[in-house]
Amino acid sequence: MSTTTIDLLRHGEPLGGRRYRGQIDDPLSEKGWNEMWQAVATTPSSPWQQIISSPLRRCGEFAERLSEKTRIPLDFDERFKEVGFGSWEGKTRDELRLNDPGIISRFYHDPINHRPAGAEPLEHFSLRVNRALDDCLEKYHGQHLLIVGHAGVIRAIVTRVLSAPLSSMYRISISTASFTRLQQDEERPLTLLYHGKK
Repeated sequence: MSTTTIDLLRHGEPLGGRRYRGQIDDPLSEKGWNEMWQAVATTPSSPWQQIISSPLRRCGEFAERLSEKTRIPLDFDERFKEVGFGSWEGKTRDELRLNDPGIISRFYHDPINHRPAGAEPLEHFSLRVNRALDDCLEKYHGQHLLIVGHAGVIRAIVTRVLSAPLSSMYRISISTASFTRLQQDEERPLTLLYHGKK
């Protein structure tokens, strides 16, 4: 029976620390690089046959290094970029709360109707990410893939796998440099095997 396995790896800490980075193209910090190498060091003998990455530097630069080191082929897919956060991009929670103490709470309780100004709609984001995932499932059928991406990308995929509403997307916590594994075969649909493994 042919089985497709997909490992989703979130990037490590970027320069500038924790903030609503969205599509700002910051590289990894030194800590972030260490987190990523530690993450893949715990995976026995690099099981992947293909690496796919967001082109943003905090994902793509590590994916390139890993591909060079392991000689696993690498492709970039623009559709795996992080969700666009509009007016929140580059800002920390504390900075946002200065002008509106309830702004973060409203967002996490209802991320569809309390989007940042100019932010990418969650429906559009989920659609582009999951179309990219479907293309991967078709193109790399029966293989073991590594997708290097962002917290939002992983949330969108896990929400789809669990048939959960998009409004619940931000109830899924994604640690830096953590793994989420999915699997699909002829009998079972795409299934969550584990989430948040460090």
